[in-house]
Amino acid sequence: MEIGYFTMPSHPPECGLKEGHDWDLQTLRWLDELGYQEAWIGEHHTAPWEPHPSPDLILAQAFLQTKNIRLGPGGFLLPYHHPAELANRVAMLDHLSGGRLNFGVAASGLPSDWAMFNVDGMSGQNRDMTREALEIILKMWTEDAPWTHTGKFWTVNKPDTMFDFLKPHLKPLQAPHPPIGVAGLSKGSDTLKLAGERGYIPMSLNLNPAYVGSHWESVEIGAAKTGRKPKRSDWRLVREVFIADTDEEAWRLSVGDMMGRMMHEYFLPLLGHFGFKDYLKAAPDVADSDVTVEYCARNNWIVGSPATVTEKIERIYHEVGGFGTLLVFGFDYKHKPEAWHNSLRLLKQEVMPRLKHLDADLIKAA
Repeated sequence: MEIGYFTMPSHPPECGLKEGHDWDLQTLRWLDELGYQEAWIGEHHTAPWEPHPSPDLILAQAFLQTKNIRLGPGGFLLPYHHPAELANRVAMLDHLSGGRLNFGVAASGLPSDWAMFNVDGMSGQNRDMTREALEIILKMWTEDAPWTHTGKFWTVNKPDTMFDFLKPHLKPLQAPHPPIGVAGLSKGSDTLKLAGERGYIPMSLNLNPAYVGSHWESVEIGAAKTGRKPKRSDWRLVREVFIADTDEEAWRLSVGDMMGRMMHEYFLPLLGHFGFKDYLKAAPDVADSDVTVEYCARNNWIVGSPATVTEKIERIYHEVGGFGTLLVFGFDYKHKPEAWHNSLRLLKQEVMPRLKHLDADLIKAA
C-alpha cells in the first residue's frame, strides 16, 4: 500500500489567500521529504472553505520546491475550461514537472460554481461537458493535424501548418499523456464507471467505508464495457487521518481542532443541503441529526495512536476488498504545524511499516 495526499485545499474563511497557499506549499514540501507517493490539489470557485480556483498555480511552484513526489490537480473542473487551452497548459505543466504530473479531472459538484459558469448541473450537463472536454484534450495530445471536432459544447480545430512554420506543437512530456485520475462521490458513480471504462485512476472521496465498497463495483461495470480488467492497486481512498502519540491527543487535535471545525461549519452542513449525509452513515437507519463531527470521527475518520490507526486502516482495507493508495485528506493546521507534520510523519514511519503484509492480500484481491 502507498500513501498520498488529497487537499481541496481547505482553509478557514478568515485565512488570507496567500497565507493558505503558503501553507499548502509547506505541506507539499513535507510530503516530499517524508516520501509520500503523490498529492492532488482541488479546484473550486465559490467556496470560501475551499478557496483555490487554480491548482496549477500551486503545482508550478511546488514542482520547483520538491524532488520526487508526483503532483496533480484533483482535479481540473473541465466544464469551466476551454479544452484546447487546457490541453496546452497541462502539456506545458507536465514539462515543468519533469514528468511528475498526474492529471486529475472532475465534473464539478457545487451548485454555486454551476451558477457562476452557467452550467446546468441538475440535468447532468456538467458530466456531459467533462466527457467531451476530455475527449478533445486527449485528441489534442495524440492525433495529428488537421482535424475539427464539432461537439455539443465546443468546436475545436487542430490546424495544419500555416505560413510555413505556425502549427500546433504542444504535447505532454509523458507519452502519450500524464496518468489521468477521477474522483467519485455518489453510489453507482458515473465518474468511477468512466475510470473503469478508460483505465483511469479511480479515487473515492472521504465517505463511510461501507458505502465506498460500492465504488469498486462502478469501476468494474465501466471496465466491463471495454473489456478491461481493473487493478485494485490503482484505487485511491481519501480519508481523514490524524495520528498522535496517544488516542486522546489525536482526538483532541482532530475533533477538537481544525478538522472538527471544518466538518462542523462547512462539510456536514453542505452534505446536509444536498441530502448526502447518508454517505457518512455506518447504517441506513441512523438519523441525519446523529451524523455529527464526533460520529464521523468514530465511524469514518482514521484517528488515534499509531497502533490504533494501523488497526483502523487494516479494517477498512478488508471492508472494501483492498485498495492501493491511502490519500490523507488535507486540513489547515498552520496554527499547529508541528502537530500536522508529526501526524504525517507517524503515518509514513510508524504505521505503514506495520501494513506491509497488505500488499500480498492486494495481489490476491486484484
